[in-house]
Amino acid sequence: MKDKRSFFERLTGAVNPQESEVEEVREERRLPVKGNGRKPASMIEESIPEEGELTVDVYQTPDDIIIKTIVAGVRPEDLDISITRDMVTVRGSRQESNEVNTGDYFHKELYWGTFSRTILLPQEVDVDASEASEKHGLLILRLPKLDKSRQTKLKVRTS
Repeated sequence: MKDKRSFFERLTGAVNPQESEVEEVREERRLPVKGNGRKPASMIEESIPEEGELTVDVYQTPDDIIIKTIVAGVRPEDLDISITRDMVTVRGSRQESNEVNTGDYFHKELYWGTFSRTILLPQEVDVDASEASEKHGLLILRLPKLDKSRQTKLKVRTS
């Protein structure tokens, strides 16, 4: 049988990924089927719908961490914002209206469907004092920083 590898592949021992995939498929076909012939659950491709990822700007002021993201076309009630002291997750869904026949498009670049983004914060924030506002499709999250150096005096009460 003639070696079909290129001179470079024979010289270096490199493997062409496309050829190795073909060989793996051929090997799978030669294996006898055991059991009921079904693939194990780990081999079945799950059809998980793709989820878009929001683009964000994250910056700080002396007192706050600010997160800005574009959510144009999303109703405020379709947004889910989860905040912990060190992380923020923004989830939502942008629904496409079916006013145009698919064949009539010249370009179709807008993202429709569910989206999310999780941002690890560089500093802990006060969850209860955080605010979210939206204007003209721009979502702004204002997250007050926790001041770890702040001290307070406690007075001991006597009973």
